[in-house]
Amino acid sequence: MQFTTIATTQRGLDGLIASDIARKILSGQLKPGDILPSEVELCEQFGVSRTALREALKLVSSKGMLESRPKVGTRVRPRNNWNILDVQLLEWMNGMEGTLEMYHQFLEFRRVIEPHATRLAAINATSEQRIELSRVHEEMCTVAKDFDPDRWVDVDTRFHRLIFLASGNCFYAPFGNVLTTVFKWFISHSSKEGGMCLEDHHRIYRAIMIGDGDAAYDASLALMTASKHRL
Repeated sequence: MQFTTIATTQRGLDGLIASDIARKILSGQLKPGDILPSEVELCEQFGVSRTALREALKLVSSKGMLESRPKVGTRVRPRNNWNILDVQLLEWMNGMEGTLEMYHQFLEFRRVIEPHATRLAAINATSEQRIELSRVHEEMCTVAKDFDPDRWVDVDTRFHRLIFLASGNCFYAPFGNVLTTVFKWFISHSSKEGGMCLEDHHRIYRAIMIGDGDAAYDASLALMTASKHRL
């Protein structure tokens, strides 16, 4: 496994090394159970000092992705140990494709929390948030008429992010920000070949705008049936 040589003059050197290692783990190039090369080898490959390397390994380990043991070395930990909602870990995922397993797991997670957040949004959304939702919904309709995958991913992500922010619940709201990267992965995957579930989005929008919490919950749950997302 070759790592990218990083110029030692750059700031945040440990962060750059950590990102390189983490992305190899996230992409599956480094698999759970794999042992990383020795510190000497890694320092040579990255072209950095041991201090910078150790700080980087410590950062990746803090996300639950690596563990170091005497006489064994640094090993990649199983996915169920990763702090998958850590903001920095999600940033490292940026621009990467998820796996089908991750899409399924994310859909299961959304089914638990998003219908409830949508119900709360119908009840608690402010006037400003409803106006913004109207703007986003109108943009969705425009994009759907002349489908553009990149624009759809952007507008659909904003639609779902706004739902969490409009919930009025301080525990739900952060998901609207933290999960943006995963939303983009998921929406890009599920909207391939023009599949947008536009009518389901209409139902969610209408229920929120009239303040019907039960209808909003049902519409959100209907959107996330596996058949609609073709997973």
